[in-house]
Amino acid sequence: MSLRPLGERVLHAPQMLRALVRADEIWLAILSTAVGVLSGVGVVIINGITQIMHERLFALPSGQGLSESLHVAPLRAFLVPVLGGTVLGVSMWALARLRPRNLVDPVEANALYGGRVSLNDSLIVAAQTAWSNGVGASVGMEAGYAQLGAGIASRLGRSFRLRRNDLRVLVGCGTAAAIGGAFNAPLCGAFYGIELIIGIYSIATLPFVVIAALAGTLTVQIISGGTPPLLVTLPADVPNAAYAAVLVEGIACGLAGIAVMRGVTAIEGLFRRSGIPLWARPVLGGAVTGLLGCISPKTLSSGHSALHADINIAYPFLVVLGILLIKSVASAFSIGSGFRGGLFFASLFLGALFGKVFAGVLTVLPFVTPMPSGFYAVVGMSALAVAIVGGPMTMTFLALESTQNFGVTMAVLAASIVSAITVRRLFGYSFATWRFHLRGEQIRSAVDVGWIQSLTVGRMMRRATAMVHDGMTLMVFRAEVPLGSTQRVIVTDADSAYAGIAYPAEAFAITGEGRSVRDILHHQEHFLLPAMTVKEALATFEAAEADALAVLDGPDTRNVLGLLTEQYALRRYNEELDRRRREMSGE
Repeated sequence: MSLRPLGERVLHAPQMLRALVRADEIWLAILSTAVGVLSGVGVVIINGITQIMHERLFALPSGQGLSESLHVAPLRAFLVPVLGGTVLGVSMWALARLRPRNLVDPVEANALYGGRVSLNDSLIVAAQTAWSNGVGASVGMEAGYAQLGAGIASRLGRSFRLRRNDLRVLVGCGTAAAIGGAFNAPLCGAFYGIELIIGIYSIATLPFVVIAALAGTLTVQIISGGTPPLLVTLPADVPNAAYAAVLVEGIACGLAGIAVMRGVTAIEGLFRRSGIPLWARPVLGGAVTGLLGCISPKTLSSGHSALHADINIAYPFLVVLGILLIKSVASAFSIGSGFRGGLFFASLFLGALFGKVFAGVLTVLPFVTPMPSGFYAVVGMSALAVAIVGGPMTMTFLALESTQNFGVTMAVLAASIVSAITVRRLFGYSFATWRFHLRGEQIRSAVDVGWIQSLTVGRMMRRATAMVHDGMTLMVFRAEVPLGSTQRVIVTDADSAYAGIAYPAEAFAITGEGRSVRDILHHQEHFLLPAMTVKEALATFEAAEADALAVLDGPDTRNVLGLLTEQYALRRYNEELDRRRREMSGE
C-alpha cells in the first residue's frame, strides 16, 4: 500500500552509502545515532520556543514554568489562550484549504505506510503543538516531540532507501530519542518507541532504538541540562500489604482514563454538531481554558512544571480534587476544540493529582497500610498515563528514571498492568488508536498492518473458468459438468449477472425431471469485492459459512471477475504474517 502523496522531494544519499546502510547493521546504528542527535536538538528548540512564549505572553520570571506559577494576571490568563486560539484556528482553516488531508502521525505511519512520514507535515505539527502549548492550552508537548523525531527519521531513512521494516524501526528511533530527551529518561524513551511506535518487542530492533534514545537524551543534557528528577518523598521499600491499595488505584486510574478519553470525544462531537466554524473552535476552547486558568494557573499548559513543583507538597484534599477536576476539563476542551497536542504530559500531572486524591480517601479507611501521599501520586501518575497513552513498560521506566526508587517502581508496574488490562477489557483503545477508530481507521497499535491493506481479494483471486446459466436443467448440467471435474461452479442469470454457486455433487444427488440449477444455488447474497483486504475476505467467508466465494466487480452490476477459496486466503495471510515476523525478529 502506498502512502498518499507526501508533497516533498527526498534527496537520496550516494549509492555507496545506501548500500552500506542496507548491508551492515553498524551503519544502521550510526544512522540511528544521527537521528537521535537531531531529534534531541528538535526537543531543545521546541522547549526554548514554548518557554520564551510563556515568559513573554504571561509575564513570567526567566526560567519559571507556566503551570507552576502561583499567580498569573487574570487578564493575561484569559486573553492569551483566546487570542492564541484565534491565530491557531485561522491557520488551521487556511491549512485545510491548502492541504485537504489528515496529517499522518508516527503510529499511523508505522501501522499503515511502512514508516513514511512527511517532514513538512511534521514541522507543521511541531509548530502547532509549540504554539498551542505556548499560548497556555492544556495540551501535552509529546505530539510535537514525537512527530518531529519521526519526520526527521523518515526523511533520513528514505534518503538511504531503507527497507520497509528498517524504516519503521528508524521512525521508532526518532520518537524514542525525542521522548527520552524530553524526560531525561532514555529507557522510557526507548520503550515508548518500541511499545507505541514500532508496536512489537524484538531483539533485532531494540539496540537501534536504545542507541537513538541515549543519543537524544545526551544531546538535550549537553545543550540545556535536561529535565531534573522528581523530588518526592518515597518509602525505601513498599510493604506487601500496600499492594492491595496499589491494585485498586490501578483499576481506578483505568476507569479515570476511559472517562478522560470519552470526555475529549464528547467535547469534539459537541463542537462538530454545534456548527461552529473550524477556525472559531479553538477560540472557544481557549476561552474555557483561560477562565479556568484565572482560577488556577495549574490548568494552563501541559502541567509538567507543576508536576515537578507540587508532587511533594501536601495540599488540602478539596484543593487537590478541585485542581484535578478543572485540569481535566481544561484538557478536554483544549484538545476537543482543536488545539494541537497530546494527553501524555497532561495525564502525568492528572495522574499525580488523582493519586493524591486516592491517598486522601485511604486516610479515612480502616485497615489500610499508611503510605506517603507522594507514593500514590507516583503510582497514579504512571497508571493514568498507561490508561490514556498505553505502554506499561514505558511508564514503569519513566517512574524508575524519575524517582530512582526501585521499590516504588515495582508497585508502579503492578498498577500500570492492572490499568492497561482495565482499559483493554472495558474500552479497547488508547487515546491515539481511539481517535483513529473515530476516523474509521482499524488501527489498534503501531504493528505493521499496511501489508494487509495491499493483500487484496483482487490480487489473490483466480479467474473463474466454470460458469453456467441458472436456467440450465440438472440433466444438462450433469452432462456438462461431470462428477469430479470441479468442486463448484459459478452460476449467472439471464443478464450474465452473478446468481450463486452450485455444487456438482448436489446435482447428481437430486433426482426427478424438470429440476434446474436454480434449485441448488448457494451464497446468492454472499460474494467478495476486489478491493477487500484478506481480513475482510476471511470475515466474509466466516459469515457465509463458505469455503469459496465469487468475486464480483460491484454489488449493483454483479459481474463475475473470479473465485477465491478460504483455504488459499488463509494460506496467503499466514505466509505474509510469518514473513513479517521473521523480518521483525531478524531471522
